[in-house]
Amino acid sequence: MMEQKRLGIIGGMGSKATAVFMDMLVEHTEAKRDQDHLDMVILNHASLPDRTEVIRSNEGERFLNEVEKDIRLLEYAQVANIAIPCNTSHFFHAQMQAMTNIPIIHIVEETFKEICTRLEPGSRVGVLATNGTMQSGIYRDACVKYGMEYYSLSDDLQQRVMDIIYLDVKRDNNVSPQKLEALINELVDLAHCQCIIIACTELSCISIGDKTRPFCVDAMDVLVKRSIELSGKRSVGWD
Repeated sequence: MMEQKRLGIIGGMGSKATAVFMDMLVEHTEAKRDQDHLDMVILNHASLPDRTEVIRSNEGERFLNEVEKDIRLLEYAQVANIAIPCNTSHFFHAQMQAMTNIPIIHIVEETFKEICTRLEPGSRVGVLATNGTMQSGIYRDACVKYGMEYYSLSDDLQQRVMDIIYLDVKRDNNVSPQKLEALINELVDLAHCQCIIIACTELSCISIGDKTRPFCVDAMDVLVKRSIELSGKRSVGWD
């Protein structure tokens, strides 16, 4: 039997995404009783500065000064690993990791490791994410590192992504799949992308249909799997 390890979660980016992340951890952990589930310490720090804003204004210290408080709390709670269900925040992964000896699971690296098990080198990859994530270049750089072709979205497509994230999900709690599925279909049919990365946890709150899902790799799914495995449990229930 594997040793059970306590998982720390820095959430609130946004709160809906954090709730979905926790539900997915419960749903995908092999368990027959309460004691089989993960031990978790969840910090829903909703007042953290907006990650896109601090990246675009070159004010990352505002975010880092606040998130360090969460890291210290998780150190006190003696967690074994830290998961952050927010893609944009991983622009600051190196700085956050330098604050602690507790491993912070890298959502981007883990996502590309998963993609490399599915796709041949040189495959065209589209990314659906916030402006901050796109501006940070973390997914573009990972495409280069792992030998994939990065497809850059037009300004119009990127604005449609932002509207879904900030207006539909964050503001109105609207998780209807039609707009997101239409975007994915355009990238597959017109831009000839072999893979679409769902690289914003707000977008992960939207349940896309069976016809669209095979073209996607959801970074939230990957983070859930690795969080369960690193906590000494077995991940189950994936298609």
